[in-house]
Amino acid sequence: MNVRRRRISGIAVTAATALGLGTLSACSSDSSAAGNTDKFDVVASFYPMEYLAEQIGGDHVNVTTLTEPGQEPHDLELSAKQTAQMGEADAVLYLKSLQPAVDEAIAQSDVKTKIDAAALTKLEDHGDVEHDHGGEEHADEHAEEEHSEGGEHALDPHVWLDPVKYAEIAEGVAESFEKADPDHADDYRRNAEALAKKLGGLDTAFKNGLAKTDTKVFFTNHAAFGYLAERYGLTQEAINGLDPESEPSPARIKELQEEAKADGVTTVFYETLVSDKTAKTLAKDAGLKTDVLDPLEGITDKSKGEDYVGVMEANLKALETALGAK
Repeated sequence: MNVRRRRISGIAVTAATALGLGTLSACSSDSSAAGNTDKFDVVASFYPMEYLAEQIGGDHVNVTTLTEPGQEPHDLELSAKQTAQMGEADAVLYLKSLQPAVDEAIAQSDVKTKIDAAALTKLEDHGDVEHDHGGEEHADEHAEEEHSEGGEHALDPHVWLDPVKYAEIAEGVAESFEKADPDHADDYRRNAEALAKKLGGLDTAFKNGLAKTDTKVFFTNHAAFGYLAERYGLTQEAINGLDPESEPSPARIKELQEEAKADGVTTVFYETLVSDKTAKTLAKDAGLKTDVLDPLEGITDKSKGEDYVGVMEANLKALETALGAK
C-alpha cells in the first residue's frame, strides 16, 4: 500500500502551550442527560467521538453517549429516550456512515450544532472493508445504505484509528465548539492543542515502532485497520465476508495459510467486542498465534487501556510483536 505522509494538523504543530491531558476533566457518559445542565451539552454517537468531546470540552461540557460500553456500535438502534435527548442537546458529534440509525435521527433532529467527523477529514475506499459483523449479505445491504454515490465499495469510516486523521477531526471539533460556545473558546483551543500534541506523539511512536519489521502483513478478524495500515506502510488482510461466529471455509484457511508462509505472518488478531472464535480457528489450523488488536469502538473492562491513547499504545505493542519490529 502507498504510505501517505501528511503533516499532522496545524494545532499539533503550533501548540504553544501543552496541557497534560490528565488535567482535563473527562465528563462521564453517565452524567446528567443532555439539555438538562448549565454546561455545553454534547451527545456523542460512540466512544471515539465521546473521547474527543471530553478532551476538548474539559470542564465546560456535559457529554452523553449513544453507544454504551461493550455495545457493538455498527448495529446500534436508538431508543425514543435517546432520540429525545439528542433534540435537547447543544451539539451532537457523530461519524456519518458508521451508524445508520444515528444518521437518520440526526437528519430529523433540530439540534443546532451537528458535527460530522467524516466531513472534517478525507474518507477513503479501502476496497474490502467489512462494515458490519453480520455476514456477506448483511454487509452488502449495509454498504448500499452507506454509499449514497453508488460504486462497488463504501468509504471506510474507521478514521479514528489513524492518529493523524483523528487529529484533523479534533481540530474541526474544537472549531465547532468555539463557534457554538464562544464564552469558553480559549479553553477549547488550549485543550485541543494539548490533545493534538498527544496524538502527534502517538503518531511518532507508531512511525518509529513500525519502521523496521520482519513483515508488513497482519491478519485481522474485522477490516477496521485500513487507515492505520496505510499510514504506517502495512497491509491488512481481513478474514473477509465471514460472520465472526462462523468457521472459515477450508479454501479460505488454505489461502491464508499460504499467505502467512509467504509473508511471514505470525499472528491472527481479533477484537474485544466480537467473538474470537474465527481468529482462533484460523490460528490453530495455520499454526499461528492470536492476539488482540482493538478497533477502539468502545472501552470495557477487557480493553488494554483506560482511554483512546492507552489502547492505541497497546495496539502498537501488539503490532510490534506480531510483525517482528527491530
